[in-house]
Order: sequence, then structure tokens, then C-alpha cells
Amino acid sequence: MLFLIVACSDNLRDISFADNIALPTNVAAIYNITQDNTGLVTITPNADGAQSFSIYFGDSTAEPAIINQGESANHVYAEGTYEVKVVASNLNGETTEVIQQLIVSFKAPKNLVVVLENDSAISKKVNITANADFATFFEFDSGETAVTQPVVTGNIGTTISYQYQDAGTYSLKVIAKGGAIETTEYVMDFEVTEILAPINSAPVQPGRKDADVISIFSNAYTDVAGSDFYPNWGQATQYTPFDLNGDAIIQYSNLNYQGINIGSTQDLSSMEFLRLDIWTADAINIDTYLISAGSGEKFIKTALKKDKWTSIEIPLSAFTDQGLSVADIYQFKFVGSGTVFIDNIYFYKAPTPTGSAILSDDFEGNGNITSWAGDSCGMNNDFANPYKDALNGSDTVLEYSDTGGQYANIRFDKGSSFDLTGGNSIFTLKIYVPSSSVSGSQSNQISLKLQDGTAGQPWAQQTEIIKAIALDTWQTVSFDFATDVTGGAANPISRTDFNRVVLQVNSENNSDTVIAYIDDFTYGAQVVDTEPIVNDDFEGSGTITTWAGDACGMDNAFVNPFKDALNSSDTVLEYNDTGGQYANVRFDITPNYDLNAKSKFSLKIYVPSSSVSGSLNNQISLKLQDSDANPWERQSVIIKDIALNTWQDVTFDFATDTVLGVTDALSITNFSRIVIQVNGENNNETVIAYIDDFKYFK
Repeated sequence: MLFLIVACSDNLRDISFADNIALPTNVAAIYNITQDNTGLVTITPNADGAQSFSIYFGDSTAEPAIINQGESANHVYAEGTYEVKVVASNLNGETTEVIQQLIVSFKAPKNLVVVLENDSAISKKVNITANADFATFFEFDSGETAVTQPVVTGNIGTTISYQYQDAGTYSLKVIAKGGAIETTEYVMDFEVTEILAPINSAPVQPGRKDADVISIFSNAYTDVAGSDFYPNWGQATQYTPFDLNGDAIIQYSNLNYQGINIGSTQDLSSMEFLRLDIWTADAINIDTYLISAGSGEKFIKTALKKDKWTSIEIPLSAFTDQGLSVADIYQFKFVGSGTVFIDNIYFYKAPTPTGSAILSDDFEGNGNITSWAGDSCGMNNDFANPYKDALNGSDTVLEYSDTGGQYANIRFDKGSSFDLTGGNSIFTLKIYVPSSSVSGSQSNQISLKLQDGTAGQPWAQQTEIIKAIALDTWQTVSFDFATDVTGGAANPISRTDFNRVVLQVNSENNSDTVIAYIDDFTYGAQVVDTEPIVNDDFEGSGTITTWAGDACGMDNAFVNPFKDALNSSDTVLEYNDTGGQYANVRFDITPNYDLNAKSKFSLKIYVPSSSVSGSLNNQISLKLQDSDANPWERQSVIIKDIALNTWQDVTFDFATDTVLGVTDALSITNFSRIVIQVNGENNNETVIAYIDDFKYFK
């Protein structure tokens, strides 16, 4: 037994056989490439006498993958040809290597489908959509000469757009690309068309009293009878009446000059503005002449926006300052080129007060509405504001609590009937609806109904406006019965039997629940405006022409990127502070501001949180300055907090708000400049803001 044990022990220590292990032979690798254009390759090496492998992938990867016999390595390649080195190791660590070529080839895009369409609203704009298998994006070659191609790219499945300078037929190309070097192309000849006539009517005109308007051509008011829109003055211009779905519009083509003989000589001494709307596809500007029987003719030149309506408001003082008498105007003359469509030619002045009592309720004890009541709806018009914020810091609001009443609403009656004429057609309120209070699938909306509260069935002859609302934010909602009617009586302005207002949240004839908070309800006679008239809706109908940016990017014809129930406007002003130390936007006006006559400014603003850097307060400042001096030396400033990621109305009142700088702003008579500044000054932080509906009022 002792002999056997010693013999076994000596045998275990003998590893001399390893010296005779052969080098690995028949080294090779098998490739498996996935067929999804991801570039994923599975490499499985094999060799006789190998224990492990080191795989050098042949691309920019420095370190090899080390695996055992029978295992595989996965690696993602770009399309191309690679030299893969496989190093096989035996038990002694001795190696044999082989270099093996790998070709990675992806599938080119297949089944490419392209849709090309001329935009229905914008002239010479083409919309392109492309779909294809094995493609991730596509390029669009516009076919234009002297233009770097491709002109635009987009992801597969999305629609991109390109604006051509000229109409015509172009050889277009869409190139679909994926992981493969090979691409797939779609080529066709396509006619880019020009919209040569308006497809939408000019802006709706506000309700005005007959005494405040002298209308020459407009379906909104009573026109002067007998006007000739194509008198023979030997002009080359051609006149064609244009009908847009029942809306009559003047069309002048091949324009050089064109007159209008007014039906009778007009004394415009009491008027303040000339108003007209012009649409064109090719005219650059137009000269508008007023012709006086006694003092000749004078003109104002106006730049025109192509492919959209340009709303023109010219103070009559612009003519009288040139020496023209407006007491005997009997003709117009238009001078320009191309084709123009003209609508809403009239003169007007600030509204004459109607004398009707103003109705309002701020639910702080300052209102004159005393008959609030609820129908199948809880109501408390002395409720502590549960959602105070920068948009509404009021202490008290009206609570509207619909716990499932089929026709739940709140209402009040006016002592006499509403007179909706003369511009007195607008109701406004603020509303907040918490999403947690809403049940069911009703649309988020508020409707305002006008009814005859003395009738046996007040709803039978009602008129109604429905407005969409957002949840979880204060918002201001306006209802204009001259333009917004959505149900019931279609033309309520002429009605004299309405004396009841009904408010209804999230519709009727359902058993769903909703709680709303309502504040600052107003209705009343339109206040007479005085010079200066300052407003801008950035849709072409504003009076502000001198917008400028200081150390701040500014575009006052920017497409509204955040359309919602609070602001569905198409165009806004973009304020882009990329770090300017004193970044702001501003404008100058004439005559100077009279803050004793009008002390309030308002605007809408949206600031996306993604655009804000740093830790500055989220705020907006409005500054009044003298543009003729060092403007910042004697300025009055109001700063208001703002919320992010929502449209909001902000009002600055130099009579009641906290004023910084020159605090007695109402005593200053040389303020002629407005400066708007977001998130403070003297910093290098960034912020983007969108501004709309700027107004100056009493």
C-alpha cells in the first residue's frame, strides 16, 4: 500500500505532457449578421486545439473581445468592409491567428412612398411626406438651380415643408436613407403653384355705431350709396368683383393706378382713421390717396404682406399734416403694381359712449351685480380663492359647484335689457377649473348664454357662445356677441329682450361633475379711446410699427408655437434673450403717453421652462421711458410675476400698481417709449418668451 501511494503521488506531479500540446490549427470564424440594418454581427470562432479566443473587430474598437471555445462575441458595425483578426490560444497560452474579411452590408430603403402637395394656405409652399421600409430619414432636393441641395431633411413618416421663391415646374427628388450606404430615390416633375387670390375673408370688423363710421365698401357697415369702383381714368388696371363664399371683395389686377368715385362728397372732419384690408400675392406696396375737391390729393405708402391680408389703419392726421383738407373728400386713388384684393374701406372714430351702465363683479365687494343665483348648481360668490398665483392674486372668487345637476348653471338678471350695439357686445371673466374636480368625458368649456329672464322658457330664444378652456390654470375668456356666436339666435346684436346672463361649465344635459372658480366678470359701455392709440395683435392689424430688440432676438411675425384654449392666435412676437446683459424689446410712439387719461397696459405672454437658464425670478417688466433722452435715467417700471408653460394675461396699471424708478409716473408727460424685459436685466441668463395682444387702455 505504501508503494502504491508514492507511485500515485509522483504521477500527479508529472505535467511534462503539456510541453507537447500542439498549436491551434484550422482557426476560423463564422459571421451571423442580423437583417434589420442595426449592424449587429455575431462572431463565433473555432479551432482545433484552442481553449480561448481574442477577437479584434477591425474597426476603431481598440480592445479585443476574449471568449472561450464554444462562445460567441457580438459587435455592432457600420456598413463597410473590415479585417477581423481571430487569435486562438491553447492551454499553454500559445497562439495562432488568422485575419478574416468581414463585409457588413445593409438593406437599402424599400417601398418608398412620397406624397407631395402644394400647401392649401401658403403660396408656393410644398409639403413633403415620405415613408419607406429600412429608412430613418429623407432628404428633399427642390430642383432649383443656384440653391444648395438638399434644401431640407425630415424623419421618415413626418411631413416637412419648403418655401419656393417662384412658382413653376421643378424636377424634385426625395432621397430615403437608412443604415445602408445605398439609398433609394423618388424623382418627379412637380408644379409648384401660387395662390393668386385670398382663400379666407379679411378680419371681422368690430361692431360700431353708424355715427362713428363712414363706410365706402364693407359688409360690416352701411356703405355710402352710389360709389363707382371702376371709373374710366384711362388706367390699365382691370376691375373684377370677387366673391369669396358670399363675401364681396374688390379685385384690381394689372394695377398701375385706380380711382374710386365716392357716391357723395364726405366731410371727414369728425373721423380719425382710414381703415382698409388688402390681400396680394405679388404687390410689394401700395400708395393710398385721398382726393379733396378743394385741396388736391395726398398719399400714404404702405408695405403689403404677400399671401395674407394686410390690415391698414392710417390716421387722417397723416393726410392733414401734408396740407390736405378732409372736409370735402370725394375720391380715392390707389397706385401700385400686380393684383390686389381690397375689402373694408371705411373711416371711423373712437366709439361714442352709449350711456349704458357698466356691469362688473370682482367678488371683492366692488361689483354692481346683485342677483347671482345657481340652478342645480352650488354657488358661493364670497369664496376664498384656492388657487392664488401670478395670474390671479384676488382674495375672493365665485365658486361654481356642479355635483351632477343635469342642467347646472349660474346666472344673474340685469335691471334692464342689454344693448349690444355700438361695440357693447363683449363679456369677459376669469376662470379656473381644477382637473381633480372633473368627471366624465365632457369637453372642457364654458358657455355664456343671453336669455329673456321674463319669458316662461328663457332658453327657448337664447343666444350662446361656447369657449374652450384649459384645466389647472387661471385664464381670461372673452365672449363677443358681434363675432363669436356658436348657438341659438345667430344675430343677437339687434335683439332688445335679453336681460339674463347664464354661465355653464362643461355643457349641459349630463350628470358629470365639475368645480370652477370665476372672477372679474365685466360687461359695459365701451370706453372712448384717446390718442395715442397703441395696440398690436401681431396679425397685421396693430398700430405699433417700431418694434425693435436690444441685445435680444425679436420676430414679431412668429408662428404661435403654443396654441391652446388660452391663445389660439396664429402669430405672436418671439422674444429671444440668448444672454444679452440688458436684453429687451421696445417700441416708440407719438404723441407721448398721457397716463392721466389712460394708465393701463396689458399683454399675453408664454415662457417655456425649457428656455430658461439660471435661477432668476420668472417675471416681466414694463418700463416707460423718454426716447429722446438717456432713456433709462428717468424711467417708471412695473414688474409682475409670471408662470411658466402657460399663456397668461398680464396687466400693468401705473395708477395703482407698485411703480419703481420714477414713482409719480402719472405726472410725467414725456414718456414715448415702452421697454419689455423678461426675467430681469444685468445678467447673462437665457429666456425665450412669446408675446401677444399688446394693448394700452383706460
